[in-house]
Amino acid sequence: MSDLHIRCAVHTDIDTVLRFWREAAEGTSISDDHDGVAHLVARDPEALLLAERDGLLVGTVIAGFDGWRCSAYRLAVHPEHRRQGIATALLEAAEQRFAALGGRRVDAMVLEANERAHHTWAAAGYHREDHWRRWVKPL
Repeated sequence: MSDLHIRCAVHTDIDTVLRFWREAAEGTSISDDHDGVAHLVARDPEALLLAERDGLLVGTVIAGFDGWRCSAYRLAVHPEHRRQGIATALLEAAEQRFAALGGRRVDAMVLEANERAHHTWAAAGYHREDHWRRWVKPL
Protein backbone atom coordinates (compact mmCIF):
# COMPACT_ATOMS: atom_id res chain seq x y z
CA MET A 1 0.00 0.00 0.00
CA SER A 2 3.00 2.30 -0.31
CA ASP A 3 1.32 4.19 -3.16
CA LEU A 4 -1.61 5.13 -0.90
CA HIS A 5 -1.40 8.55 0.72
CA ILE A 6 -3.69 9.52 3.60
CA ARG A 7 -4.06 13.18 4.47
CA CYS A 8 -6.47 15.60 6.11
CA ALA A 9 -8.94 17.38 3.86
CA VAL A 10 -8.66 21.10 3.25
CA HIS A 11 -11.28 23.58 2.12
CA THR A 12 -10.40 23.15 -1.58
CA ASP A 13 -11.23 19.40 -1.32
CA ILE A 14 -14.87 19.91 -0.37
CA ASP A 15 -16.51 19.72 -3.81
CA THR A 16 -14.37 16.71 -4.76
CA VAL A 17 -15.36 14.95 -1.54
CA LEU A 18 -19.07 15.63 -2.12
CA ARG A 19 -18.86 14.23 -5.67
CA PHE A 20 -16.94 11.23 -4.33
CA TRP A 21 -19.56 10.49 -1.68
CA ARG A 22 -22.34 10.56 -4.29
CA GLU A 23 -20.51 7.79 -6.14
CA ALA A 24 -18.84 5.79 -3.36
CA ALA A 25 -20.85 6.27 -0.14
CA GLU A 26 -24.09 4.59 0.80
CA GLY A 27 -26.94 6.86 1.78
CA THR A 28 -26.87 10.58 2.43
CA SER A 29 -26.57 12.81 5.44
CA ILE A 30 -28.25 16.10 6.24
CA SER A 31 -24.73 17.59 6.23
CA ASP A 32 -23.81 16.38 2.74
CA ASP A 33 -23.48 19.84 1.26
CA HIS A 34 -20.72 22.39 0.85
CA ASP A 35 -21.62 24.30 4.02
CA GLY A 36 -21.80 21.13 6.13
CA VAL A 37 -18.40 19.84 5.05
CA ALA A 38 -16.86 23.32 5.20
CA HIS A 39 -18.01 23.63 8.81
CA LEU A 40 -16.44 20.25 9.65
CA VAL A 41 -13.10 21.17 8.03
CA ALA A 42 -13.06 24.57 9.72
CA ARG A 43 -14.03 23.26 13.16
CA ASP A 44 -11.77 20.19 13.17
CA PRO A 45 -9.21 20.33 10.35
CA GLU A 46 -7.88 16.83 11.12
CA ALA A 47 -11.23 15.00 11.20
CA LEU A 48 -11.87 14.34 7.50
CA LEU A 49 -9.25 11.90 6.27
CA LEU A 50 -8.75 11.33 2.55
CA ALA A 51 -7.02 8.38 0.92
CA GLU A 52 -5.44 9.16 -2.44
CA ARG A 53 -3.69 7.04 -5.00
CA ASP A 54 -1.85 8.80 -7.83
CA GLY A 55 -3.59 12.04 -6.86
CA LEU A 56 -7.06 10.45 -7.17
CA LEU A 57 -9.44 10.37 -4.20
CA VAL A 58 -10.15 6.68 -3.48
CA GLY A 59 -11.44 6.73 0.10
CA THR A 60 -12.64 8.81 3.05
CA VAL A 61 -13.44 8.57 6.71
CA ILE A 62 -14.52 11.20 9.20
CA ALA A 63 -12.69 10.65 12.49
CA GLY A 64 -14.53 12.97 14.85
CA PHE A 65 -13.62 13.44 18.50
CA ASP A 66 -15.58 15.70 20.81
CA GLY A 67 -13.37 15.20 23.85
CA TRP A 68 -15.62 12.40 25.11
CA ARG A 69 -16.35 10.03 22.23
CA CYS A 70 -14.53 8.96 19.12
CA SER A 71 -16.94 8.72 16.19
CA ALA A 72 -16.31 7.34 12.72
CA TYR A 73 -18.51 8.39 9.84
CA ARG A 74 -18.41 8.28 6.07
CA LEU A 75 -16.01 5.37 5.63
CA ALA A 76 -16.23 5.07 1.86
CA VAL A 77 -14.00 3.53 -0.79
CA HIS A 78 -14.50 4.04 -4.50
CA PRO A 79 -16.10 0.92 -6.03
CA GLU A 80 -13.17 0.40 -8.43
CA HIS A 81 -10.68 0.44 -5.55
CA ARG A 82 -12.37 -1.81 -3.01
CA ARG A 83 -10.76 -4.89 -1.51
CA GLN A 84 -7.30 -3.32 -1.71
CA GLY A 85 -6.83 -2.42 1.97
CA ILE A 86 -7.92 1.21 1.66
CA ALA A 87 -10.67 1.00 4.28
CA THR A 88 -8.24 -0.74 6.63
CA ALA A 89 -5.64 1.99 6.11
CA LEU A 90 -8.22 4.73 6.70
CA LEU A 91 -9.47 3.08 9.89
CA GLU A 92 -5.92 2.64 11.15
CA ALA A 93 -5.26 6.36 10.53
CA ALA A 94 -8.51 7.27 12.32
CA GLU A 95 -7.65 5.02 15.27
CA GLN A 96 -4.16 6.54 15.52
CA ARG A 97 -5.75 9.98 15.63
CA PHE A 98 -8.17 8.89 18.33
CA ALA A 99 -5.43 7.29 20.43
CA ALA A 100 -3.29 10.43 20.20
CA LEU A 101 -6.26 12.48 21.42
CA GLY A 102 -6.84 10.17 24.38
CA GLY A 103 -9.85 8.36 22.95
CA ARG A 104 -10.92 5.06 24.48
CA ARG A 105 -13.49 3.60 22.11
CA VAL A 106 -14.70 4.24 18.58
CA ASP A 107 -18.38 4.43 17.72
CA ALA A 108 -19.09 3.89 14.04
CA MET A 109 -22.22 4.92 12.20
CA VAL A 110 -23.04 2.09 9.77
CA LEU A 111 -26.22 1.86 7.73
CA GLU A 112 -28.30 -1.14 8.74
CA ALA A 113 -28.96 -2.15 5.13
CA ASN A 114 -25.31 -1.87 4.02
CA GLU A 115 -24.26 -5.47 4.60
CA ARG A 116 -21.02 -5.05 2.65
CA ALA A 117 -20.01 -2.41 5.20
CA HIS A 118 -20.89 -4.75 8.09
CA HIS A 119 -18.23 -7.18 6.81
CA THR A 120 -15.68 -4.38 6.46
CA TRP A 121 -16.21 -3.12 9.99
CA ALA A 122 -16.21 -6.64 11.46
CA ALA A 123 -12.95 -7.46 9.67
CA ALA A 124 -11.43 -4.37 11.30
CA GLY A 125 -12.39 -5.65 14.77
CA TYR A 126 -15.62 -3.72 15.32
CA HIS A 127 -18.83 -5.32 16.57
CA ARG A 128 -22.44 -4.30 16.58
CA GLU A 129 -24.11 -3.28 19.83
CA ASP A 130 -27.80 -4.05 19.56
CA HIS A 131 -28.74 -2.58 22.93
CA TRP A 132 -28.19 1.00 21.65
CA ARG A 133 -30.35 2.96 19.24
CA ARG A 134 -29.64 6.29 17.68
CA TRP A 135 -32.20 9.02 18.34
CA VAL A 136 -32.16 12.05 16.07
CA LYS A 137 -33.83 15.40 15.67
CA PRO A 138 -33.08 17.63 12.67
CA LEU A 139 -32.38 21.24 13.60
